[in-house]
Amino acid sequence: MTRPASSRTLIGIGLMLTAMAVLPFLDAIAKYLGQQGVPVLQIVWGRLFFGAFLTLPFALKLAGPRGLVPNMPLIHAVRAALMIAATAFFFMGLHYLPIADTLAIFFVQPLIVTLLSPFVLGETVGVRRWAAVTVGFIGTLIIIRPGFQELNPGVFLALASGASLAIYLLLTRRISGSAPAMLTTFYTSLTGAIIMCVLVLFVWQPLTPVQWLLLVLLSAIANGGHYLIIRAYDHAEASLLAPLAYSEMIMATILGWYIFGDFPDLWTLVGVGILIACAIYISWRERVRHVEPIRDFEQP
Repeated sequence: MTRPASSRTLIGIGLMLTAMAVLPFLDAIAKYLGQQGVPVLQIVWGRLFFGAFLTLPFALKLAGPRGLVPNMPLIHAVRAALMIAATAFFFMGLHYLPIADTLAIFFVQPLIVTLLSPFVLGETVGVRRWAAVTVGFIGTLIIIRPGFQELNPGVFLALASGASLAIYLLLTRRISGSAPAMLTTFYTSLTGAIIMCVLVLFVWQPLTPVQWLLLVLLSAIANGGHYLIIRAYDHAEASLLAPLAYSEMIMATILGWYIFGDFPDLWTLVGVGILIACAIYISWRERVRHVEPIRDFEQP
């Protein structure tokens, strides 16, 4: 029996909101492990290495053993390197900033995607979307407030994370349709894990049983959250669901306050509001222009 369209939409919204409530726990675990002295590269390794194992059953179901090797290995290697950079920069930013503040600055990512899309994808960006990008960067400046407070290294790391993921998403759009979203997620995790297995040798340190468990849990949360997002997109339109991603700020703020005693100040909240409004407007304009949304669900 087919569910009514309205029922399917509500299911999609529920799945998306659940994913956004779950994913900030990933950041909380990463911040906690960093405070325990676990190297960032080792945390990134765990995120991707265990992620590859957790997504392997889905990849096998979708493509079988022969489909586990990507047909564009160079592009997937570049995407994996960008994902490693985005994740590492984000986790390093958590060392200097509260979770909510790091995530708020990271939200510059959709604006960078819009800014670079004419040069990378040859897309036409109209005056109204350029205006939204400009206002969005003003929102970012309100969060950072250069000249009014000492610039924290975490600000630059969060910006670098957002920029890295923006380029990653542009590459994703270039290859969209070449494979199911879950399969490209597996390719990213697998290729990233292979790269990180080499890099992590230079910083590896022994872990306690609890730290090992937290690394596995971190990866399980990441992949579980992304699976919920994929299922959400099976039930509702991307243009409807995309703005709901910003509800992640709510749980990020709660966790930062409850676990680490951090809470964003008023100006940070104002800047976040501006950024979210601009990103929602850009998403709406893409829907009007019938631009195919990015349906790859990796994030730091």
